[in-house]
Amino acid sequence: MTDWTAESTLGLARGFIEARVLLTAAQLDIFSHLKEPKTLEEIISLLSLKERGAAILLNALAGLGFLEKKEEHYSCPAKYHEFLSKDSPLSIRPMLMHSASMWSRWSELTEIVESGKKDTITGALYKGDELRSYIFAMHVVGRHAARAIAICAKASASKKLLDVGGATGSYSEAFLNEYPGLTATVFDREPVIEMAKERLADSPVADRISLVVGDFYDDPLPTGHDLVLLSAIIHQNSPQQNVDLYRKCFEALEPGGRILIRDHILSPDLTQPTSGALFAVNMLVGTNGGNCYSFDHVRRELEEVGFKNVALVQDGDKMDGVVEGFKV
Repeated sequence: MTDWTAESTLGLARGFIEARVLLTAAQLDIFSHLKEPKTLEEIISLLSLKERGAAILLNALAGLGFLEKKEEHYSCPAKYHEFLSKDSPLSIRPMLMHSASMWSRWSELTEIVESGKKDTITGALYKGDELRSYIFAMHVVGRHAARAIAICAKASASKKLLDVGGATGSYSEAFLNEYPGLTATVFDREPVIEMAKERLADSPVADRISLVVGDFYDDPLPTGHDLVLLSAIIHQNSPQQNVDLYRKCFEALEPGGRILIRDHILSPDLTQPTSGALFAVNMLVGTNGGNCYSFDHVRRELEEVGFKNVALVQDGDKMDGVVEGFKV
């Protein structure tokens, strides 16, 4: 736990300044265009910016070190361009764009805590470009974290995985890479499945992944699976929504099958890990009923719909808690 001082507390309060500069640069796609040095005038013309704002922003980015400024030319160092350019395979820009889309919701936190949930929050939180940014942001996270979850799952005996709300299949892909005898079904809404087709087109395991359109809130889940994965799903739901979803997962599983839940799993007092307690705030400002839950909470709900031998397989502070339960 951090031992806060007056100085460090003020530093935390001002942390939005650097973040906002970076997010605006990502939204304007500045880094992608500065692999080679350009003058202020060239950047203004290229991105249709105004001189005063562009100059101040570029100088701030140079002050932070994201850009270099030499002889009135700006450029993005290669080591940063590699992950900030939208064209790089290692780009984190989708996650930055997702963070930018969160900005307005987080700015309403005080009002939401004072007066309750705003009725402007809907089930379809992301649409259009925001949806694409969000989905590919999840891949940015998943491409680094998925293999560790697949190994933790110890799924060598499983034959058919159902990845519920599986987005572009990052976790399914990791599971299939780890377990050659496994096939997978990615189940998600139609716009997301189209993105999955795009991203998985060149995947070496694409022929072992089925893509199925559906909404897990409204539709039954595909049946005939012996492993169901809920990866970063339960935090967006209210407790009743999770009970309803667990029941659908139970019905989709063959006897002897297993459910795996990957999410923030909080301590009994709901304060640790800190990343999970803070992520619960993200659900407060972004969903109608979402939250982060303790293991005991998850266990009770899984047992309510019929799962047995529910266990916390892995604890973690990076949304890598893993809970399992069995349909016996």
